Amino acid sequence: MSRVVVDPEILVGKPVIKGTRIAVSFIIELLANGMSEKEILAEYPQLKKDDIKAALLYASKCLEREVTVPL
Repeated sequence: MSRVVVDPEILVGKPVIKGTRIAVSFIIELLANGMSEKEILAEYPQLKKDDIKAALLYASKCLEREVTVPL
């Protein structure tokens, strides 16, 4: 989790990968839209495999805290 930082001075406080301006939500969106880990790493060479894993873990932890509401 040390790879994800929240700083009000970077992307208005959105969670980003440390040392970048790449938001966790952006990485999740790329994966959701079918981009492979290999493709993401090729397109964004400043990212490491562990950054993608950290983004997924961060998103997972955020969802754990969500309150379940019946649809």
